[in-house]
Amino acid sequence: MNIISDHGVRRGRKFDQVLDGAHKIFMRDGFERASVDDIAREAGVSKATIYAYFPDKQLLFLEVARRECHRQTEAAEAMVEGNVPVRTALTIAAERIVAFQLSDFGQRMFRIVVGEGERFPGLGRQFYDFGPGLIHERLVHHLRCYVDCGELMIEDFDLAADQFAQLCKTTIHEKLMFGMADAITPELAHRSVLGAVDMFLARYAAR
Repeated sequence: MNIISDHGVRRGRKFDQVLDGAHKIFMRDGFERASVDDIAREAGVSKATIYAYFPDKQLLFLEVARRECHRQTEAAEAMVEGNVPVRTALTIAAERIVAFQLSDFGQRMFRIVVGEGERFPGLGRQFYDFGPGLIHERLVHHLRCYVDCGELMIEDFDLAADQFAQLCKTTIHEKLMFGMADAITPELAHRSVLGAVDMFLARYAAR
């Protein structure tokens, strides 16, 4: 039995199997060059099975992105459950944001979305909703909680969440864009994390 999700994808017993195969092929070949034949072969299913779940390749790509982004977000949130001090929570969030930027998945997804943006105008917006948009939403939620308990003072939560995410990219994003990933050492990543948290708290910590 197939179940239709709220974003037009059908789910069935081989759904995760298809996504695992698609993940490998998209990471290897990008979006445009990835073929449904190769995805079916990697997943060990028929093309008919893939099309039964996903009407087109773009939906399949977006579901791969959605699953991975949700997995990483849930893993981060599991680390800040309970009464965690705000500095600790922000440090964990910053570490996860930086780790996603530096991951093979994060870098390849960024290149695919930018490279295919003109041919598939909706791709970037939908990827934003599943990736950066999801992070933004969860940051806003947690920032509100810390304001409610008196640890932070924030009026514009959307702005504050965007500022924090951008602070986490300092010195890293530009190097990735210009093909300098090998210049991003663990020490540099750690410095970016600590700098983002320190600057954010300097602005928003309750006095």
